[in-house]
Amino acid sequence: MSKELILSILVVYFLVLLGISYLTSRKADNETFFTGNRNNKWYLVAFGMIGASMSGVTFISLPGTIENSHFTYLQMALGYIIGYVIIAFVLLPLYYRLNLTSIYSYLKDRFGPITYKMGAGFFIVSRLIGASLRMYLVVIVLQRFVFDQMNIPFEITVIISILLIWVYTFRGGIKTIIWTDTLQTLFMLIALGLSIYFISDSLSLSLDAIYGSIKDAGMADVFQTTDPQAGNYWIKGILGGMFITLGMTGVDQDMMQKNLTCRSLGEAKKNMLSFSVVLFFVNVLFVVLGGLLYLYIDANPEIGNIWRGLDETGKADGDLLFAAIALKGTLGVAVGIFFLLGLIAAAYSSADSALTALTTSLAIDFMNIEQYDKPTQERKRRWAHVIMSIALLLTILIFKEVKSDKVIWELFSAANYTYGPLLGLFLFGILSKRRVHDIFTPFICFVVPAILFVINKYSAELFDGYHFGSEMLGINALLVIALLWIFSTESVRFKENN
Repeated sequence: MSKELILSILVVYFLVLLGISYLTSRKADNETFFTGNRNNKWYLVAFGMIGASMSGVTFISLPGTIENSHFTYLQMALGYIIGYVIIAFVLLPLYYRLNLTSIYSYLKDRFGPITYKMGAGFFIVSRLIGASLRMYLVVIVLQRFVFDQMNIPFEITVIISILLIWVYTFRGGIKTIIWTDTLQTLFMLIALGLSIYFISDSLSLSLDAIYGSIKDAGMADVFQTTDPQAGNYWIKGILGGMFITLGMTGVDQDMMQKNLTCRSLGEAKKNMLSFSVVLFFVNVLFVVLGGLLYLYIDANPEIGNIWRGLDETGKADGDLLFAAIALKGTLGVAVGIFFLLGLIAAAYSSADSALTALTTSLAIDFMNIEQYDKPTQERKRRWAHVIMSIALLLTILIFKEVKSDKVIWELFSAANYTYGPLLGLFLFGILSKRRVHDIFTPFICFVVPAILFVINKYSAELFDGYHFGSEMLGINALLVIALLWIFSTESVRFKENN
């Protein structure tokens, strides 16, 4: 594909998003930006959340991990379903009962103002890391295939990307995002389906022969049951998936903000449960795509050489595998076009909602805009939007200097240390009525991740070859709960109010 065609696709795509923004943000106010006026249909929210959950990281990185990890990612995907069920029946009822806009307001009433600010701060750090990693990956692909050829620096590409997100979200906020996420999810799923079809067709594989071919290549193992010491052992994967869902969705303002736009708790539960089932099968398609990509490389070694040549070190970077085949392979222009649409859709459906959630948390949890009159609230919210846009930009530029091989695992690893304490706080608050002095919680929530970071780094030496996997987030949360219990006093009757 020529750079001119790719650039044309990008321009048309963002014009469509701007059109949606215009239609959804007319007469918008802060209530529209933060909650979508709480009147969105559950099935619309559920469908849009697929794209936001998958992100550009999954779209690019997950297929590239299949050669080494095989289908073991599906262990985590099964754990996701368990986590979503717990969210639907434990966390969502709490959020709706308290009528929350920022879910961290719960921490203020349950623990106190210090814990409240710390919890919101943990979210901002967590989401900045996650959103920046996701956005960085997509920008790198666009840079390698388009903007390098136009002599546009990476930094300018990032600035343009963030500016475009800011433009179409600054008025409508979450209401606009519900609709743009729906469109972007549609593009992503079309790209996924067409890629599987065209690659299998080029390999002369019928749809029912795909799994057998991947299995014959030794890449179809779902459950790793032979090495309990390894990070991808099956029980670690399932438990890790459950805890990641509870942390990165259940106590995450970004994902919960969408659920809180539904008309009622019942509709929010329908959204969460239906979304969890569909998301599992989408993950299945992504790992199948990964297997097909490696079969295609084996059958087309010249494309493999192009792929390895894309990395500055000349190694086979799995993050660039899908892009190399779609844009440089022999599958035709249609695959390249839908790959780009799917990639951009997956990335921006995650980044735009993250920016809105970050703005919401900064405005409500730190700028306390609810105590001002409406014109002042509007002005402060717009300033919060600008501040978080700049923070996202700077974080992406930092990741350019520190990126390592597998972005998707870096994302989950970072989340183990930032979402773990948040999950521990929420679970302790819900499951226990004991009182914890507000001054103790920051100490607990910083010490536990720091200790676990050191333990994880030297786990093989300390535990006879044992490697932690995604279960680390759950261990983090459980240790926080244990210490909160130790430092708590007599049971009290907790009065839930705003």
